[in-house]
Amino acid sequence: MCGIAGILSSDIDLRGKKSTIESISDTLKMRGPDAKGEYITPRCALIHRRLSVIDVENGAQPMRFGKYIIVYNGELYNTQEVKNELISFGYEFATSCDTEVVLKAYHKWKEESVKRLNGIFAYAIYDEKENSIFIARDRIGVKPLFYTQSKGLFAFASRIKSLLCIDSVKPIVDENGLNEIFMLGPAKTIGNAVFKDIKELAPACCLTYKNGKMSIASYWSLVAEECNETADEAIEHTKTLVTDSITRQLVSDVPLATFLSGGLDSSIISKVSSDCCRDNGDVLNTYSVDYTDNDIYFKKSLFQPNKDSDYIDLISSAIGSNHHNVVLDNAEVADALVEAANARGLPGFADIDSSLLLFCKEVKKGFTVCLSGECADEIFGGYPWYFRNEILFEDCFPWSRSTAVRQSILKTDLLPHGEEYARQAYLDTIKNVSCLDSDTKRDRRMREMFVLNLNWFMQTLLTRKDAMSMESSLEVRVPFCDYRLVEYAYNLPWDIKAFGGREKGILRKAFENDLPSEIAWRKKSPYPKTHNPAYLKRVCELCNAALNDKSTPLYDWINIDEIKRLAQNPESLTEPWYGQLMRAPQILAYIFQIYVWIKKYKVEFVL
Repeated sequence: MCGIAGILSSDIDLRGKKSTIESISDTLKMRGPDAKGEYITPRCALIHRRLSVIDVENGAQPMRFGKYIIVYNGELYNTQEVKNELISFGYEFATSCDTEVVLKAYHKWKEESVKRLNGIFAYAIYDEKENSIFIARDRIGVKPLFYTQSKGLFAFASRIKSLLCIDSVKPIVDENGLNEIFMLGPAKTIGNAVFKDIKELAPACCLTYKNGKMSIASYWSLVAEECNETADEAIEHTKTLVTDSITRQLVSDVPLATFLSGGLDSSIISKVSSDCCRDNGDVLNTYSVDYTDNDIYFKKSLFQPNKDSDYIDLISSAIGSNHHNVVLDNAEVADALVEAANARGLPGFADIDSSLLLFCKEVKKGFTVCLSGECADEIFGGYPWYFRNEILFEDCFPWSRSTAVRQSILKTDLLPHGEEYARQAYLDTIKNVSCLDSDTKRDRRMREMFVLNLNWFMQTLLTRKDAMSMESSLEVRVPFCDYRLVEYAYNLPWDIKAFGGREKGILRKAFENDLPSEIAWRKKSPYPKTHNPAYLKRVCELCNAALNDKSTPLYDWINIDEIKRLAQNPESLTEPWYGQLMRAPQILAYIFQIYVWIKKYKVEFVL
């Protein structure tokens, strides 16, 4: 994985902008600490920072072939197939890295080449003769890409922070941006980067910029199709697809490990990975995360019915992995909220972000690549809202069913159109969901729920995973995000997907003979968060200091009495801010992250 950026300018000689280019490169250093490269002409600057994973010796970027120069961030999982096809057309290869394959695929098939790629990526290919650029992002949106356009200038980067190094790009946030932060956050609308001058290239989209004109096109979308498989056929098909996705993602020229929580998804990945390691005479290393004294303070809930620690030893012993348990200090998790907000470029998932950041830093001490189980819940129906009709058929985001708790922490009339903004975001998501004429009311709603989760909840988790892992210079791969698996799961009938009436039932059934039964049929439990009051205590201190700082507008925006009430009575919160992971402590942490973001990015507000 890497960090990429670039600038095209029609009226500024970019050779005279070395300090800006250097500043942009510096913002990408943690994404690519192993090497740096630049391509600079009067009208184009391409910037690359490399985290070396495949063909460490020969994969330097920017990479050239003829008139094309590429900067690439990602991993292809069908490199050899595409490479073999290109070889059949007479292409030769000097490296074993996927960058060269992407570049020569573009040379052969131009814009259509992206449809042949299976992987996680964001890349840009510059045409020297045409002075144009082609940019593409992977189908699911695992790898980030942001851009900005103004008169005479176009720029792109892996990070929001990188674009803010450009003089003409200002850290301005308007009412729509604040609605994203307070009414939808930590999620955000696809394509929206909160800052007024910056946009996000949406997943499964490609962008072309030439002669001051920009065009964006989608190259992939979910399409409803009939599934005529029996339950047994679907179970076998699911197992084949999942196993193939995992094994494809085990390719690495540097040390590789897996995250192992003791839940179904990470256990499947670790089991398949361990088998592959054993076949090669190796032992898989697995990692889990916990918090100081968390067992003492753990409380069962609908969303978190049991502790991961009860299951991790069981699955690690079953697959024969060399397991490492990382225990985080609660106060340090709170203090890391600062670095986490800076890494994301926006207020984030509170301690769900900061704990992952600290965890990744520990894993990085021994490994450069990890596999993780994100996104199985979104595509295989793992959340309670798929099974509770009173939530499933409620016409709203299931993880944030109203804006009441959000509005309660704000001063009256700060965001008068906030509820309508959130409502419109929901309606825009479901309006073009692909369905079949034969779909029942429940079938249609399940498709809507699939797309809602894919475009919102899953995007939030993927943004978190990329930002926190890359800030630690750790590449994390997500096998359940293979687009073939997503397409297949979208068209699975619900009674097969929820085999046995269970969340992720088909996934459980597919791998029940490969895992201990206690793991295969364990009730879903989310990413582990701290239950220790030491975390809440530290967060309250940080939040209180932030709200007493009159140098930011937060002092005038926030209902201090409501924040105090939440701090004193965290159990009084009747609905979560954002799904099962954000309760009162996380709301306070989120407010603190907004404060950090405003200060760190020198955010200006135009309301």
